[in-house]
Amino acid sequence: MTYSNMDTQDYSQARLYRSRSGAVFGVCKGAATYFGFNQFWLRVAVFVAILMSGIWPGFFVYILFALLMKPEPVVPLESSEDAEFYSSYVSSRAMALQRLKRTFENLDRRIQRMENIVTARDYDWERRLNE
Repeated sequence: MTYSNMDTQDYSQARLYRSRSGAVFGVCKGAATYFGFNQFWLRVAVFVAILMSGIWPGFFVYILFALLMKPEPVVPLESSEDAEFYSSYVSSRAMALQRLKRTFENLDRRIQRMENIVTARDYDWERRLNE
């Protein structure tokens, strides 16, 4: 499912995330929420799989999933732009911060241009106020 195909859906539910309120790293709760399973039975299945694998291999696979899955967004995502930004932020925080910095620098430049126009000596305040 791509972000462009969703109209009014909750964008945070479109991907598999680690739950922030899960018991151990939130892997089972996040997967249960995404796939629509009961989290208790998923945890039991994961526990049995870890025991059957000889504990350490299953434990390392679980830790690997915890490291690879992105954490659930704190605030629900409302648009594809929000989802794209969150994805870039979780992948590379430095890149996301650079995007934010560029956006705010562009906004600052636009505001400065508007201030320069409005505060210029040749701006016709009398005509503007009498309209």
